[in-house]
Amino acid sequence: MNQMATDATDHHLISEFKAGSMDAMEKIVERYQGRIFTFGLKMCGHLQDAEDIAQETFLNAFRYLDRFREETKLKNWLFKIAARACLRKRRKKKCEPDQEIPLDSFVLKDGSNGKYEIPDWSNDPSDNVLHAELKQTIDTAIQTLPPKYRLVFNLRDIEGFNTEETSEILGISVQSVKTRLHRARLFLREEISKHYKEGKVQ
Repeated sequence: MNQMATDATDHHLISEFKAGSMDAMEKIVERYQGRIFTFGLKMCGHLQDAEDIAQETFLNAFRYLDRFREETKLKNWLFKIAARACLRKRRKKKCEPDQEIPLDSFVLKDGSNGKYEIPDWSNDPSDNVLHAELKQTIDTAIQTLPPKYRLVFNLRDIEGFNTEETSEILGISVQSVKTRLHRARLFLREEISKHYKEGKVQ
């Protein structure tokens, strides 16, 4: 585990930071603040909360960066700090119970086990409007996910971390990541399908 996992740019910035460079600190923030802020926004749904999470993430990162051994990617380490900040924020508010999503809730009367089709308007001339509507629907549906499922979904499907990286970031097993992601996807597919079915009725 002594091999460095950070890329050359991050390694250089970390080395400069450890040497006392304030410029390196600013460049690390510039490099990752957009993604950390977006992650916080998708987790909490509020600009102020997202700003708080980003600020807390970088404050904690710079507090411990001199001890960071680069055995994992800097990006992964920052998201691990951000994920913990999100969970702390949620616990303080005490307004989101960490519910389970049972798989049997997706077994429909027709036996399709929740295999909904998400609308595809890629060839539709009015696709810009429809894609904007779909994005809003998806964002709204993501906010209704219980937090532990929302974390896994955002890390895997939005941020692009693989299963093993997500497991490391959240401190849970690979199997737990797979299970939560599967249930999150089924839940979102159902919410999106429900929205468009209701729209057709109207």
